[in-house]
Amino acid sequence: MRRRRYPSDTTDLEWLLIEPLLPVPACQTARGGRPEAHPRREIVDALRYLVDSGCKWSALPSDYPPFKTVFGFFTRWSSAGVFNLIRDQPRRRVRRAMGTSPHPVAVVLDSQSMKVAATVPRSTSGYDAGKKTPGRKRHVVVDLKGLPVFLMVTRADVHDSVAAREVLFRLRLMHPEITIVWADLAYAGTLIDWAKVYLHLTIKTVSRPKGAKGCVLLPRRWVVERSMAWLLHARRNVRDYETLPGHSETMLTLAAITLMTRRLTRPAVHPDAARPRPAQTVRAV
Repeated sequence: MRRRRYPSDTTDLEWLLIEPLLPVPACQTARGGRPEAHPRREIVDALRYLVDSGCKWSALPSDYPPFKTVFGFFTRWSSAGVFNLIRDQPRRRVRRAMGTSPHPVAVVLDSQSMKVAATVPRSTSGYDAGKKTPGRKRHVVVDLKGLPVFLMVTRADVHDSVAAREVLFRLRLMHPEITIVWADLAYAGTLIDWAKVYLHLTIKTVSRPKGAKGCVLLPRRWVVERSMAWLLHARRNVRDYETLPGHSETMLTLAAITLMTRRLTRPAVHPDAARPRPAQTVRAV
């Protein structure tokens, strides 16, 4: 068993949350298959290290499984939606711990344009004329607590209102309990009527105050902007290195999983520990 030495490695409590959500190994199914050569916890730890450190696939430390093996699990589980399942389960548990319903009925939607690496094909990237950013655009949906609910990556030249139709359609299929979506003025116009008629979703827009300059915290919208900043704590997400947009979505999802599992398993702080201690006076001798 590999000794856990990196900050991104799963703790025992985190692994208890993640392991039951992984698919059953092929060797344990009716069809059968070869036993897996490496423990799954090491595969998950390798993926978390990659996302947290931002290294290349081939630069994974030697105490992890071979990078081709790790990448194989990454692609298979990504295509099967395994990481989305793992993201949703901790979110529900976090919401219960915060005293709210596990299923949100109101969410916040926003986008973020991000530059891509030189190895990313031009067919999957574009130029955002509004933000003057070449690359891709991340469409992020969070609940009112800031916990990620849905993530999608498109070309940067796709307008927010155009991409929002697919985002909201997929969001309605996966989360039929959602009824209200908060967004900025980029999602106004015909999109509001379309969402109301076809998806039974109410889009409420929030605009900047007139005459405001610089950074202004807007009601509801600041929640999703804070969540996007959280996802950028993982260095792999500071720039888009993935050939496929779907793999970019998985990198963001892995960062969100780490955020929520760490939140669930961190030790509770005793109320007395948060109180400021009285200042100590130094007597002259």
